[in-house]
Amino acid sequence: MSTSDKTPYVVTSKSYTAVAVNCAAKTGEWIKSRLGQHKTLHIKSSLHDLVTEVDKGAEQMIRRLILTHFPQHAILGEEGVEPGSEASKLALEQAQEEEYLWVVDPLDGTTNFVHGFPFYSVSIALAHRGEVIVGIVYDPMRDELFVAEKGKGAYVHGNRMHAASESKLSESLLASGFPTDRERALPGNLAGINALAPQVRNIRTAGSAALHMAYVAAGRLTGFWELNLNAWDLAAGSLLISESGGRITDTFGKPYHLGVRDVVASNGLIHDALIGALKDGNAQG
Repeated sequence: MSTSDKTPYVVTSKSYTAVAVNCAAKTGEWIKSRLGQHKTLHIKSSLHDLVTEVDKGAEQMIRRLILTHFPQHAILGEEGVEPGSEASKLALEQAQEEEYLWVVDPLDGTTNFVHGFPFYSVSIALAHRGEVIVGIVYDPMRDELFVAEKGKGAYVHGNRMHAASESKLSESLLASGFPTDRERALPGNLAGINALAPQVRNIRTAGSAALHMAYVAAGRLTGFWELNLNAWDLAAGSLLISESGGRITDTFGKPYHLGVRDVVASNGLIHDALIGALKDGNAQG
């Protein structure tokens, strides 16, 4: 263990990170308290894209807390945007001019939450002039808080995270998902699973992109890819990964930015091989 790993990680009370941590922890605890109690279920873009009053309440809670501290900042949250990829792109384009933009998914893994499957998270990121500088993913069921600040590393339970050490696809544990867009993204992702499953140790599809990315940062997964995700799914996780020594790009290997929707994240060592396998399987989207 290096000296830097032993240095205690301290968040000052007035920092952006402290506000994000506070938001995620309070919202996560509230979401957990609502488990099994949601009364209404709405369909968003398709039968597979769900939203509950818990998602909406959680986003309102986060908005209130952020704006109390930073009233001049802008917030891009999932529940404030109409369903569908075009609406998401438009909302991001309109928000990207802001100097400080909070990018929020109040409940990433709503389908899991609805079914009582304990794998969902609160994802909160802060971008300054389009670059993510704070990333928080909180798992209320395990009380795990994944925190990254630009240039300061990524942490879970206060311990520095490091991406996994596997250097071959054959040794890798990957994660992906089943996109709500059944026309383009789902067939593309299934093609990726078909191409990669014979080449890797195994693939997990647990239903929260933000948590999957936190797991890549923590070294629990070697890599993750999925098509047709939104800025709020990816922003916080992107910083967790880059600050833990991993790599995040689009499916063609171009650098990540807030507009990326088809994503590949990894420990870095298998990144090119992972993209190559997706290319060979005609699965880059």
